[in-house]
Amino acid sequence: MDIKEHIKYWLDSADHDWDTVQSLFSAAKYDWCLFIGHLVLEKILKALYVQANNNQLPPKTHNLVKLARLSKLDLSMEQEILLDEVNDFNLEVRYPQYKSEFYKRCTRKFSADYYQKINETMIWLKSQIKY
Repeated sequence: MDIKEHIKYWLDSADHDWDTVQSLFSAAKYDWCLFIGHLVLEKILKALYVQANNNQLPPKTHNLVKLARLSKLDLSMEQEILLDEVNDFNLEVRYPQYKSEFYKRCTRKFSADYYQKINETMIWLKSQIKY
């Protein structure tokens, strides 16, 4: 596939997952909402990686900070800290030793705060797509 199709593939998948994030938030499934929110950002970052690296396949990593760096993004310190925090959502839902504690932290207020931050970051990342 050409670069535009490759980028579109990642963005379409991210958009589909964002619909899931919204549904999970509405259903008060906050832990899974934040986990899928991580996937949304990951997929947009993979689109940006494709853009920055001549249509190369993105690396098989879930690390948002690493993907942002490899995508040659000029992140603010605040954005980098947020991506690092959201990285934790990927681990804390997947692994039993973290899951219970993460579930307890995912109050409506905690989750609404990150839901908003993920949404803002998603919009900014998409604005960096040039194709």
